[in-house]
Amino acid sequence: MSIKLAIITCSSSRSLAEDTAGAALSERIAAAGWQLLRHVVVADRLEDIATAIVDAADQGTDIILTCGGTGLSPSDVTPEATAAVCERNVGGIAEAMRAESLKITGRAMLSRAVAMQRGRVLVINLPGSEKAALECFTAVADQLEHAVQMSAGGGH
Repeated sequence: MSIKLAIITCSSSRSLAEDTAGAALSERIAAAGWQLLRHVVVADRLEDIATAIVDAADQGTDIILTCGGTGLSPSDVTPEATAAVCERNVGGIAEAMRAESLKITGRAMLSRAVAMQRGRVLVINLPGSEKAALECFTAVADQLEHAVQMSAGGGH
């Protein structure tokens, strides 16, 4: 199954060229045989992140991966931006990522990452570091094809 994805890196300090987490995710997406429709970096501002999610969803993506902005810093607003433009919580994805990450570091409990649906598009918040983003993506990647099928109205 071919999945269409977008990566939105949420950072006021990184450019696309400096986005190692997004680049590593892009490689994993290609290795899975999936299609990356867009990869952008937006500032850590709720409105900018929300607009980028809506734009990516409108481009026909199945899954949007956000990188960064999921911690406790005052500028970490990715979960709030995601909630502002999505309708349904898919809590099990964020729970699975945290559970796997807690096996590596206790700091995983500080993540506020969410996973939600905007219509049939799945939006998953990932950490901003390359290592943590890949660990979290790996924790849920094997369920993404089924998630896309279900979002499109497929049966169990």
